[in-house]
Amino acid sequence: MNTILKRTLLPSLMAASLAGVTLVPAQQASADDRVLRDIGIGAATNVVTGAIRGNGDFLGNAVKGGATGAAVNGANGLRSNPRHRNAAQDIGVGAGASALTGVITGDRKDTLGNAIDGAAVGGAIHLLTK
Repeated sequence: MNTILKRTLLPSLMAASLAGVTLVPAQQASADDRVLRDIGIGAATNVVTGAIRGNGDFLGNAVKGGATGAAVNGANGLRSNPRHRNAAQDIGVGAGASALTGVITGDRKDTLGNAIDGAAVGGAIHLLTK
């Protein structure tokens, strides 16, 4: 690209992009105000189940449990009435989220075990927040 064109086009393009991004109104996240509680429950539950099964380290299990708790909270927020939780949904979302988080964090050798840990997280969140 011609240097004169670069010097005239790029600054105005960047200014327009910056103005467009900052003027777009932000929308509130879909998670409810209890997301930190569910992340904590998920982290604690997954640390315990990981220790019982002898799988992973403390921090890795806490991260997977926290992500699973956030996913269960987000899935519950999609319901028309979040006060009426569904046990099967919480357990299923927990299992899927934990298996996926295990793949993302590099714990691919025990996907079924991660799903079991996630199901326990979903069940714990369901029991403790019902």
